[in-house]
Amino acid sequence: MRVENLDVRIYEDAKALGDAAGARAAGSMIALDVELPEVAVVFATGASQFETLRALTSHQNVPWRQVVGFHMDEYIGISDQHPASFRRYLRERLTDRAPLKRFYGVDGSAPDPDRICREYADLLRQHQPKLCLLGIGENGHLAFNDPAEADFEDPLDAKVVSLDEVCRQQQFKEGWFASLTDVPQKAITLTIPALYRIPELICSVPGPRKAQIVKRALFEPVSTQCPATILRRHSNTTIFLDRASAAELNSL
Repeated sequence: MRVENLDVRIYEDAKALGDAAGARAAGSMIALDVELPEVAVVFATGASQFETLRALTSHQNVPWRQVVGFHMDEYIGISDQHPASFRRYLRERLTDRAPLKRFYGVDGSAPDPDRICREYADLLRQHQPKLCLLGIGENGHLAFNDPAEADFEDPLDAKVVSLDEVCRQQQFKEGWFASLTDVPQKAITLTIPALYRIPELICSVPGPRKAQIVKRALFEPVSTQCPATILRRHSNTTIFLDRASAAELNSL
C-alpha cells in the first residue's frame, strides 16, 4: 500500500521482513557504490533491526570496504561495554560481521555530551549519508526524538535529549536493562532534520507491540505528537511491516 509518499510493505513474519529490508538495503548500497567513492550509511539499533541486520550482513556483494557507518543515538552515561550500549550492539551485529571502511560511534560516556554532538554533526556534514536504516519507537519516536523533544525544524543535527516514560519503558521491556530505574534519563540523538535529509530511508517495524504506533504513524495528522508521521512526507521511504505490526491496519 501507499500512504502519501510512504511505500508500505507487509510480510508474513519478522524474518521475512528482515530478509526484504536487508535485500533492499544491500541493493541500495551496491548502487551507491557505483556512483560514489564511499557509501555513508546511518544504522539504527534495537529489536526492530535484528532481522534486517542479520540479512544485510549475510548478503553477497555488499561493498563493505567502501561503507562509512554512523548510528542514530546513544545513551548518556554508559560505556560501550554495557549490554544496552548501541555501540556494543552495532559492534556485535554489524562491524564484527562486515568489514566496513570506517565506523563512527557516538560516545555517550564522554564527559562533554554537547561537544560530542557538535563533532558528530560535523562528521555527518562531511560524509553526507545517502542511506539510513531506522525503526519507529512505541511512542512514535525516530532515533531518540520522543514527542516532547522532536522538532521538524530543529537547527541542530545532533543534540542531547531527555527520554520520556514510554521510551524508557520500551527499553526495559525489550530486555536491555535489569530494571526501569537502570534506563538512562538522557541520550544523544540525531535530530529529525538530520535524518529527513538522507535521500533513502529503510524503516523496519516488526512485532505486535508496534501495531498501534504503525496505525498512528500512517494515519494521524503529521505532527511531533507522533514524530514518525513525518516519514509520509519524505521522498523515498519504505516501511517494512510484518503481519503482527500491521494488525491494526486490517480494520481500515
